[in-house]
Amino acid sequence: MDRAALAEFLRSRREALQPEDVGLPAGARRRTRGLRREEVASLAVMSTDYYTRLEQQRGPQPSEQMLSSLARALRLTNDERAYLYRVAGHSAPESRSADPHVAPALLRVLDRLSDTPALILSDLGETLVQNAMAAALLGDASGHTGPARSEVYRWFTDPSARLRYPEADRDRQSRAQVANLRASYGRHGARSRAGELVRLLQRASAEFAELWERQEVAQRFQDHKTLIHPELGEIEVDCQVLFTEDQSQALLVLTAPPRTEAEEKLRLLSVLGLDRFAPAERG
Repeated sequence: MDRAALAEFLRSRREALQPEDVGLPAGARRRTRGLRREEVASLAVMSTDYYTRLEQQRGPQPSEQMLSSLARALRLTNDERAYLYRVAGHSAPESRSADPHVAPALLRVLDRLSDTPALILSDLGETLVQNAMAAALLGDASGHTGPARSEVYRWFTDPSARLRYPEADRDRQSRAQVANLRASYGRHGARSRAGELVRLLQRASAEFAELWERQEVAQRFQDHKTLIHPELGEIEVDCQVLFTEDQSQALLVLTAPPRTEAEEKLRLLSVLGLDRFAPAERG
């Protein structure tokens, strides 16, 4: 671990960011450049004291999980992220890591979407980041671990995962989940994480195994569907997706047409938030 290099790099990346770059209000006039230490700590979900000690060359060696959080908070590119890991005494993460680095370009868009549900997904259906409205509408995905981080895995192994959809639409959603996974499988191959997920699901779900044999391939760019909220009931939304160039991650934005009941429900959701409308089920 090169403490001096780590401290200098963290400081320089923090000073290069402005509050609006990470979705924070500019607030009163600032005496120093860039973000404050406490703002970076909050974005990385760590204590201000811990982060401060890293910048002062007196902190402990950060874990890979901490480094992943810092890379996300500081909006690092893949090359910058690899450098951060190396100066902190770790090997640079592989591109097929179980905790993918969120594309900075998608994060910048997500930072500006506070009035509608939005989230960033991996091509395996793992929620990498979600805003407060997405958590309130779809449930907080941060507690899922292992294969259950993937929406397609939960869909075929946890009956509660289907409660967000009307029963009449669940067959369509099942086919779409499998077709999307096959597209990922085709890009990465049988020895990839997509291949591992397919093998797990073939053993765990007869329904998945039957649908997999249909050889359907499709990557959804847009959709119109009805979601069922535990307290607000049915909400019709339009789904729009923005992919990274390599198709490995996608920003999903959920909106409702103006002056509709669905828009009113989303507005209510934004006012009352996650605490009031937290879902009862968790996978």
